[in-house]
Amino acid sequence: MIYRGKWALVTGASAGIGATFARSLAAKGANIALTARRMDRLDSLAAEVKRDYAVETKALPLDFTDPTAPQLAMDAMSSEGLPVDILVNNAGLGLPGFYTDVPWPAHRDFLELMVTSYAHFVSLALPGMQERGYGRIIQVASVAGLVPGSSGHTLYGASKAFLVSFSQSLAAECVGSNVKVSAVCPGFTYSEFHDVNNSRNIVNKLPKFMFMEAAPVVEGALRAVENGHVVFVPGVWNKFVVWLAKVLPRPWAAAMVRGQSAKFRRQEG
Repeated sequence: MIYRGKWALVTGASAGIGATFARSLAAKGANIALTARRMDRLDSLAAEVKRDYAVETKALPLDFTDPTAPQLAMDAMSSEGLPVDILVNNAGLGLPGFYTDVPWPAHRDFLELMVTSYAHFVSLALPGMQERGYGRIIQVASVAGLVPGSSGHTLYGASKAFLVSFSQSLAAECVGSNVKVSAVCPGFTYSEFHDVNNSRNIVNKLPKFMFMEAAPVVEGALRAVENGHVVFVPGVWNKFVVWLAKVLPRPWAAAMVRGQSAKFRRQEG
């Protein structure tokens, strides 16, 4: 995994898994384009990465609930002649509560960020990768996309299931082209995600063995895409959960998820 001279664009790069991807790719020689909403965070990370790894960086403050944001990001890259060789689709958020508890504009923004922006970015980056004969696309999905849907956070699992299927189709279409696609499906990972979603008080009650640090998730994802693993589930516990959801009869797996989500909702209340 040597990416010297390649350009990697990481969305949702201001913290958590996105920031860890940026550091890991830079450590392997890649130049890094960072994009997220918080310019102060992006500037700080860009300066850190440039100092520590002697690579080029570019900060692109954008909000991916805006349908024009992916095009703006790619235009900013192309205006300076910078190819996107590695795309890490990572930007994300969650909407706690039941579907009808949340107004439609929030759902619309969620889908724009979690589904449409991912597909839009790929549509903009993939042709250039195919033309140059090199590309890596990593989509940060979730264990939630591989198990039955739960009550609450209604669109989250559905959006992640889309990313898994989308990545599988892209990988099939890119066979033989040296463009590799992988969906990484982590479970609970230590990051700011739960603080933003106001669910920190709940997840802090979960057993520690259910959580992973961001670094092994990222390193595993990079190995997976290089080795051609289209769907990668990091961590023993996460693999067990996905395996159990597959081997159980579907109604049993759905009942198991329903019971766990009901417990979460009680704790949230």
